[in-house]
Amino acid sequence: MNKQQNPDTNQTITRAGVTFPPDLLQDFDNITQKMGYESRSKAIQDVIRLFVTERSWIQKDDGAKHAGVILMVYEHDTRGLKAELTETQHHHKTIVTSTMHIHINDKDCLEVIAIKGQVSEVKHLSDELATRKGVKLVKTVMATT
Repeated sequence: MNKQQNPDTNQTITRAGVTFPPDLLQDFDNITQKMGYESRSKAIQDVIRLFVTERSWIQKDDGAKHAGVILMVYEHDTRGLKAELTETQHHHKTIVTSTMHIHINDKDCLEVIAIKGQVSEVKHLSDELATRKGVKLVKTVMATT
């Protein structure tokens, strides 16, 4: 990594090299261009800042109960997946307060799981769901900190 002084803000900046699959970078550039970003660096900084902000709740395992939702997209035709997901949620019944199931298309479903529990419990449930074959996306959003 290479540290430099930003002449506009007089802050120290660090230059870092990152590799991307070409299609991912093209999609990123198209989206950020449509949003009006003038520089790829600024867009990447914002993405990293968002990631750090969204994931920092994991570090705050203070023993208090926190509320939020787990958003999950999965392929409903994956053999045994629906039963595994239901069993996992029943196993974590002390933190799962409600669920909503939405059919996205012929093969994918969206499930919104309302949760309230300690960070370690929420993380455990989120990780269990994310590692199941057929689960495409798991995103945990905490509403209280």
